[in-house]
Amino acid sequence: MRVLHRASPWRELFVGDGEPEPVALLAPLCAALDELGPSPDLPTAHAWQLRLVEALQRLDLPAWRISQLISDHNDLLYRRAIQLSLDEMQGQGWGSPPVTFCVLTLGSAGRHESLLAPDQDNAMIVADYPDARHSEIDGFFQALGERFTARLDEAGIPLCNGHVMARWPMWRKRLSEWCDQLTLWTQERRVKRVQQSNILLDFHPVFGDANLAGALAEHVAQLMPRAGLFLDEMAQLLDELPVALDRFGRLSGDGEGAPHENALNLKRQGLLPLVNAVRLLSLRHGVRVPDTRRRLSALVLKEALTARQARSGIAALDRLQERLLMEQLINLKAGGAADGWIDVVRLEDDHRLLLRYDMQAIRSLVRLAQGSAGR
Repeated sequence: MRVLHRASPWRELFVGDGEPEPVALLAPLCAALDELGPSPDLPTAHAWQLRLVEALQRLDLPAWRISQLISDHNDLLYRRAIQLSLDEMQGQGWGSPPVTFCVLTLGSAGRHESLLAPDQDNAMIVADYPDARHSEIDGFFQALGERFTARLDEAGIPLCNGHVMARWPMWRKRLSEWCDQLTLWTQERRVKRVQQSNILLDFHPVFGDANLAGALAEHVAQLMPRAGLFLDEMAQLLDELPVALDRFGRLSGDGEGAPHENALNLKRQGLLPLVNAVRLLSLRHGVRVPDTRRRLSALVLKEALTARQARSGIAALDRLQERLLMEQLINLKAGGAADGWIDVVRLEDDHRLLLRYDMQAIRSLVRLAQGSAGR
């Protein structure tokens, strides 16, 4: 049964006649932290994330902020997994890292827009070193990548089915190799290279020398103004994830992999088209911030969007995250999966109208992004 009303802890702030006690407001979060304990292992810490989300909802935090905090918590799990792996390697005689390095989270994790139960998307930048030392140095970082990704998998953050992880050479390179690879990828109009770039270009340094990530970000910023063909192909690929509207502007899923006839994949046909369109606009206009909300605001300053377009995009993002997070919680508590599917028939009339409005706003942003790529 859906809860229609629940008292907010914020209403206790001025309930007495004395000075307010803000610490009492955090009681739901403090209780959740007490349940976790001071030094949980990785599986326990990850399983506790559902309890964290419930506590944050009791504090009346919006879904987009909860999504950021889920991502922050996953960053913490990454840091612990990497440090445990380094300590293990030290104890086994591997020694310290031979050169500096930086582990990146990618995709929704890199944008700090994760919801519940994401898989792993990560990469590694290694400081440049002589070719003669490749076997020695890359062997160390391959072992590190295998160890920390295995630890995260055991903790409940599963390995990426597409192998987008630092345990594989494709996603573990020297800084100069990353720069050369992106230069090569952006020179041509090839679908696979654009798809791989879409994964890589939303990155965040989670462990190690963040200056390596900064250098890669600077290289990306220098490349994009000259990458017209690459951006054209990125625009064309937006058609591969159609917004969930039919030609009459009504809500309509494409049916791909649907568990039933009323199912709509809100992530694949709503959230991802929005994220992809905003990324393309940001690359085109030199916006460097990684998350979708700030990208939309920054695009107004670049005069690439009107304030109204940006507000519509942010509102759509907020509502999609809220709907997905709510559905994921319901499914997980029922023993199901935290996926991107919703049942359109179960939506109330006002929610259905709002979702349709948001999809129309997203489709407008997609069309705008496709038009901007060719300029």
